[in-house]
Amino acid sequence: MRKGIIAIAVLLLSACSSSEETHYYQLPNTPVPAVAASSSMTTANPGQGQRQLWIEQVSVPDYLAGNGVVYQTSDVQYVIASNNLWASPLDQQLRTSLVANLSRDLPGWVVASQPMGSEQDTLNVTVTGFHGRYDGHVIVSGEWLLNHQGTLIKRPFYVEMTQSQDGYDAMVKALGVAWGQQASNIAREINRLP
Repeated sequence: MRKGIIAIAVLLLSACSSSEETHYYQLPNTPVPAVAASSSMTTANPGQGQRQLWIEQVSVPDYLAGNGVVYQTSDVQYVIASNNLWASPLDQQLRTSLVANLSRDLPGWVVASQPMGSEQDTLNVTVTGFHGRYDGHVIVSGEWLLNHQGTLIKRPFYVEMTQSQDGYDAMVKALGVAWGQQASNIAREINRLP
């Protein structure tokens, strides 16, 4: 009997000491077509009459600012993963991706994450939702504010997409696609400006 209790205790202790493997996620890189890449390289001098756009900030709320990938489990409950983590801060990933997507979608513009001068437009994005959901969808929501030649333009956004598969890999890929779609929406609005 005593040996059985010791064996059970050893099994319980070994089960408690074994932990799940930690996975790190980075938003998928958005490929920039070769034509757009070469034209942006040849036109990177803003002194040639090109429009300039500074992505000043992409901010996320506290629940998204941590390392854990966020998953919504019900209408009112969210789980921040402890073993499925962002490889780098989410706000940095979103900003880098936004610069790449807008550079691709705004020909004739120089888009940067650093200020370029006094004649630039400035874009700030506040992301309020960037998570998977219990029904197999991902949510990307928030608002953006563009200062265009002294005029402020503010727009809310909400993108909902269905994941192609279950799991964190598919969720992060779908979030990347949804974020890219939102960047294209922003680019369309900017292209309409005088």
